[in-house]
This record gives sequence, C-alpha cells and structure tokens, in this order.
Amino acid sequence: MGAQGLKGEVKAKVFTATPDALPRYGKLHGRDGRIFTITAFRPTKPGEAVIAFVEVRDRNAAEALKGTELFVTRDALPAPDEDEFYHADLVRLEARDSEGRVLGKVAAVHNFGASDVIELVRDDGDQVHLAFTKETVPHIHIAEGYLIVAVPEDDEAGDHVE
Repeated sequence: MGAQGLKGEVKAKVFTATPDALPRYGKLHGRDGRIFTITAFRPTKPGEAVIAFVEVRDRNAAEALKGTELFVTRDALPAPDEDEFYHADLVRLEARDSEGRVLGKVAAVHNFGASDVIELVRDDGDQVHLAFTKETVPHIHIAEGYLIVAVPEDDEAGDHVE
C-alpha cells in the first residue's frame, strides 16, 4: 500500500476475482491485529484500488501503512464451488507424484504476471517452481492433505524435479 492524496487514502493491490468485491467482505485485518474499516473504495487499474479507511485520517497515517498486508477473515469469503479452492488452501499440502512419492510441500502460489506458479519446498530445502496448470497439477485433494504433480521430464540441461 502507498499513500494517495492528502486525506489518508491509500493505493493498494487487490486480490479479488472482481475488483469491487473487497468492500463486501467487511473489515480488513492486519497481521499485527489492527482492524481497518473501508469507507470509500474505487478501482483504478486492474488489480489496484484507492481505498479510504475510518482508521486512516491523513497522509502521514496512510504513508505509515506502506508495505502492510491486509486480509479478510475466512468466514467472510464465499464458499468455493466443488472444483474451486483458495490458494491459501494449498499451502502446506504434500506434493506427490503419480506414484504417490512425496516430492515436497506447497509453500506458496505466486503470480509474477504471466500466470500462476506453484512453489514446492523439498525435504532438502530446495525450492521448485512449476507452472500451476491442470497439466502440471492434475489432481488436488485438499481434505486429504495432498495434491498430485506431474513431474516434468528432464530438460536439455539435465535439470529435473526429483
């Protein structure tokens, strides 16, 4: 987040399926326990919005929020459909190959601009990043605690996941 104007508004990245959904989720929560109440919200460019909060009254308070991550409570989110999930549901799941061998655990799902990337951390601490597609991750079993990863074949350089 960063300050926008003099009245305490902030420019923020918004990670909702539709840009104007955020105010419908209610109060936002910071990792430090602070709670923020949205009083005004206007989407700007894709994935960004300018937001005013009751608790942020001037530019200095807005500037103090730079880098702050805000979250909605899980119960404020709509339940995902049968074939849907939240990225947070994947974190800490075991990543297994098609034979059931454990490849590591899901550390995060990123989007660096082109598409989603799933980050796995192996037992030895190495990190593996794979395109998060149906071909690469064909099966997700959240309730059972794992997902299946189609391990890519060796590439020309001889690097591979295993």
